[in-house]
Amino acid sequence: MTTAIDLDAITAIDVHTHIHADDCGNLALDTELMTAAEAYFKTDTPPRPTVDELAARYRAARMAAVVFTVDAEAATGHPALPNEELAAAAAAHRDVLIPFASIDPARGIAGVRAARRLVTEFGVRGFKFHPSLQGFAPNDRSAYPLFAEIESLGVPALFHTGQTGIGAGLPGGRGIKLRYSDPMLLDDVAADFPGLTVIMAHPSVPWQDAAVSVATHKANVYIDLSGWSPKYFPAQLVRAIRGQLARKVLFGSDFPMITPERWIRDFAQLEIDPALLPNIMKDNAIRALRLR
Repeated sequence: MTTAIDLDAITAIDVHTHIHADDCGNLALDTELMTAAEAYFKTDTPPRPTVDELAARYRAARMAAVVFTVDAEAATGHPALPNEELAAAAAAHRDVLIPFASIDPARGIAGVRAARRLVTEFGVRGFKFHPSLQGFAPNDRSAYPLFAEIESLGVPALFHTGQTGIGAGLPGGRGIKLRYSDPMLLDDVAADFPGLTVIMAHPSVPWQDAAVSVATHKANVYIDLSGWSPKYFPAQLVRAIRGQLARKVLFGSDFPMITPERWIRDFAQLEIDPALLPNIMKDNAIRALRLR
């Protein structure tokens, strides 16, 4: 696969940004879940950028961004934003945007066929999963045909791990179960699909040690550092960034919940060896996303 992004001209690749609403104002999550997530992140006036607005922001910052939404219709009953529309909108900004799709494993064979069509016809370059929100264990064999198809397509799969702001503070967390986002479940996936690049999103609290172990053990596993201000990163994650995972961690913000500017400003306070920054901010992502 090729990319229209000038990889030498950009300063960073943000591997984790969301589209929360389409051009018509349709939300990726229902209002209750979206409001709870925005409250969790303490976003007083939360932006819900369109694809065009997100692209303009990252172009001005001389960054590229992976962009996606989440299909959790089977578990939540809320219609997903169409992958095809997001991919088509992102195609107009191939110089800065890298579109991922999201397919609920509950779609079965229809989801498998959609995955191939999205890559071959719409230029999708990876897939996003949120096991807790979608209500499935990643190592459940019912999801394996979809993972096998993604592996055969040669694109990565990015999985939410750890706690989530979606449903936070609601009675019963709106039924969302955190255990589905235990990174040890992804150890099975990485072992069973050695040709599949697995990206574990976020500091994996309360399972950070497990995430570090899986990423250290499996050559095909990376960790994206999105969703938390770096000043709150668990100590063992910071040690791994400085050490054995320096070539396995990826810059990600979780925009619009956290801006890339805030993330970069707070990350600078961790006193990471400047020699490691090119890998963390861009080069590891180029390798994980197969951009060259």
